[in-house]
Amino acid sequence: MDRERRAELIKRYREGPAAIEQAVAECSEADLDRSLEGWTPRQVVHHTADSEMTSAIRLRKLLAEERPVIPGYDEELFARRLHYGERPLQGSLTAIRGARESSASLLDQLSEEEWAREGTHAESGPYSVQTWLEIYAAHCHDHAEQIRRARRP
Repeated sequence: MDRERRAELIKRYREGPAAIEQAVAECSEADLDRSLEGWTPRQVVHHTADSEMTSAIRLRKLLAEERPVIPGYDEELFARRLHYGERPLQGSLTAIRGARESSASLLDQLSEEEWAREGTHAESGPYSVQTWLEIYAAHCHDHAEQIRRARRP
C-alpha cells in the first residue's frame, strides 16, 4: 500500500465515529429498534463499539507481539449476552470515538517497518497492520449505512 492510499484510509478511519453519530442522530427513538437485516440500529451501534474496542487490541497485538494470533469472536453471541437490544447508546458511541481516537494517534507514529508487521487471524488467515486499516477504515461507514437503511420506510 502506498503512502497516499494509506493517508486516505487513515482519514476515512478518523471520520468513522462521526458517520455513526450522524446516522444515529437521524433516527427517531422508534427507528433505533426497527429490525432490518436481522439487527436494529441500537444493536448495530453496540456491535460497532465492541468491534472497535476489539480492533484497538488487535492493532496493538500486531504492533507489540511477534506474529500474533488475532482471535475472532462470535458477534451473535455478543449481541445476545451483552444486551445489545436494551442498552442506551451513549456509552457505546463514546467507546467508538475513544477507540478510534486512541488508535488513530498510534497510526500517526508508525514507521514503514511497523506498517509491514503481520500476524494470523484465527478465522481468516494472514493479517497485517495494513489489512487491519483496510477493514476498519470502512467499518463505521458500512454500519452507518446499515443504520440508515433500517430507518427508511
